[in-house]
Formats: sequence, structure tokens, C-alpha cells
Amino acid sequence: MKFKSSFLNEASARGFLYQFTNLEKMDEYLSSGVGCGYVGFDITAKSLHVGSFIPISLLRLFQKHGHKPIVLVGGGTSKIGDPSFRNTTRPLLTNEQIAENMVGIKACLKPFLKFGEGESDAIMVDNADWLDKLEYIPFLRETGKYFSINRMIGFDSVKSKLTDNNSLSFLEFNYMVLQAHDFCELYQKRGCRIQFGGQDQWGNILCGVELVRKKLGLEIFGCTCPLLTTSDGKKMGKTATGAVWLLSEMYSTYDFWQYWRNIDDADVIKMMYLFSDTPLDEIKKMESLQGHELNEIKKLLADEITARVHGHHSLEAIHRSAAGLFTKNPQDLEDLTSIPKYELSAAEIETSSLVDILVNAGLCESRGDAKRLLRGNGIQVNDAVVDENYEISRDSFLNGFIKLTCGKKKHLLIVLKV
Repeated sequence: MKFKSSFLNEASARGFLYQFTNLEKMDEYLSSGVGCGYVGFDITAKSLHVGSFIPISLLRLFQKHGHKPIVLVGGGTSKIGDPSFRNTTRPLLTNEQIAENMVGIKACLKPFLKFGEGESDAIMVDNADWLDKLEYIPFLRETGKYFSINRMIGFDSVKSKLTDNNSLSFLEFNYMVLQAHDFCELYQKRGCRIQFGGQDQWGNILCGVELVRKKLGLEIFGCTCPLLTTSDGKKMGKTATGAVWLLSEMYSTYDFWQYWRNIDDADVIKMMYLFSDTPLDEIKKMESLQGHELNEIKKLLADEITARVHGHHSLEAIHRSAAGLFTKNPQDLEDLTSIPKYELSAAEIETSSLVDILVNAGLCESRGDAKRLLRGNGIQVNDAVVDENYEISRDSFLNGFIKLTCGKKKHLLIVLKV
């Protein structure tokens, strides 16, 4: 479909669009001047992870085409937690935890957008600024009257919890009302007419669109993007040791680069469309590539995404480390500056088995996993395959390091603590 809006044309061609309200009217709005749209992020952790990449990248593309992005951080809604499609209730966070998490979330978002006071510069707002001031009875009378319980329990995000006999507290049930209020607030105070979000936010977004229509008699728009999945339908952004976080203190820059460097061949071109700035016609030519040529595209993808998140300065050390990992010269180990490291003291060498180290260092989730990998020749120490009888000693250290390889893609340097 051809749009008047250059943003919608590129967003559609790159695979960002999934569901939307009144696409024709939204196209007219975006082609008539500088549009304003937002994405909301609850701050339930200290960092965003790769699962948030699509809405972040969509907001970045929105700004690229001359529109104004708003980043909403949920200092208020994080006190409840979005229950959408979750089997368990999120733990309630303290104000101190929320404040600490907000620092990290803001750091994750700033590399993607230009913030400032210009017409299309991004701004960041915190919904605690208005949600914390709400008075319960006035809010029910002024906003709650526009919501139908019948309608709310019909949304898939709520229905899935009810049909699976999972608990949905009254606190959580209020989440979509508060998110709808956010959209109304941003329209009235900032002129924001579009909310973007993942496809799991469709019900919450619709509530905001309907609230403004009923309360103000005006039309605003909702647009969702697909969840980030692999070619076989599995969610991306998870590894054997947990989420792929955007902050380097939670997930090393080298591991982050390796995550993209090692994605499945079937997913490379899709990720190029979504996350690279490579022109569409050039990516189209890549679709027939295989083998070594496709492998080179993976490196380009890993470089571009890592540079965007962690800065171009991170690539030199990563490339040097990646080259060093596959050398047979143990002297090169001392230059592996960006590889994740695990410290081990002389006393711990005497009391820790290789299984203990694999688990404690986060390479394996359990002792059982570690033993299975060792029995299957999946663990290497200094490039040599070892079994579960292998004992680490002072002699295992080369220039103060042991290179530990788990499978083909996960690497760690054990550092002798002095």
C-alpha cells in the first residue's frame, strides 16, 4: 500500500506496522505537517532489553522523517505493573527502586533519539507527574465513567488471564485505564495524536483512543508493531543466561555484539530491515545471499546495532577480542579487553569445580546443564575440549587468564585474582 506519509511508507516497507486505527486518517495527519507520537516504557527493571528494540526503532524512524517523538517513562504506572499476557503478578516496586530504574531506562533511550527543544526534537515525560496527583473519586467520575467492564474483559490481554485461571487483581485491572489517561493527558498538554507500542499493547492503546473520542469528541490514533521474534516464532532477546539487556553493566558489550553476530541465517535480512539504516533497495539485493556472504552481513548488523547502543568506540575492542578468541596463540589472551570476565582467587581454585565455575559465572543455568555440556564435549578450556573430570589449577592460567568456551558462541575469561 502506498501512503502519502514518507514515514508510513518506510515503516511499512521495513516491517514495523502490525495493527492500527484509521490508517487513512493517520496518513493524512502525518502528511500534513509535523506529527507527534509517543511510546511508553514502564520502568520495572534497571535496563531495557532487546525485546523493546522494535518500538524504540520505530520512534527513531518517526523522528528521522521529521516528526516529534515523546518518550513516556512510567514512573506512575510502574507502581502497578502492566498485567497484559502475564501469568504472574509483577512484584510491587518501591519509589526508591523506580527512581533507580528510571536512571538506567533513560540511559538506554538517549542513543536512539535527538532530545531538545526543536520542533522535531524528542522529549521525555514521566507519567508520575500527573498520575500521582489524581484524586480517586474525581478520577472515577471524570474518567472511569467512560470505561465498560464488558469491553475491558473482552480484550485478549485480560481474557487470557481470566480463562487460564490466573489472578488479576483490581490494582492491575486499573492499568489500562491509567494508560488511557496518559494518552488523553499527552494529547491535551502536548498535542500528541499517536501512540505506538508492541502488539501486546493493542487493548491498552485502544482504550486511550476511545477515551479521547468519548471525552473530548476527537480522533487520535493507535499503531502497534509486531513483537520481536525469530523465523520459528520464538521471542528474541533471551539467552540461556537471561535477557539481552541494553546497559553494558547488565550485559557486556561483547556479548551484545556476539548476540547479533550469531543470529540464525533465516533472521538476518529481517533484522537488517528493522534495525539497520541500510537503504531498502540495498537490503533487497541481500535477500539471495548465503554462506560466507550472509555471514558478512551478520557482522555489519552486529556492528551497526552495537555502535548505536554502546557507541562506535566500543567496536575496536570488540573486533580485537573477537579475533583473539579464535587464535591459537595464548599470548593474545591478554588483549581480550571486552570479553566478559570472572575473577577466581587462588583459594577458590582449590575448592571450586569446573561445574561450579560454569554455574557461578552464568555460562550455565544449573549444575545439570553444565554436566550435560561437559559430557557432550561442549566445554573448552583454552581451546581444548574438556570433560567433567577436568580440574582447573594454577597451571591452567596463561598470562593470568583462562579462556572458557561454552558451546560455539559463549566465551568468558577467568581472571586470576591477586
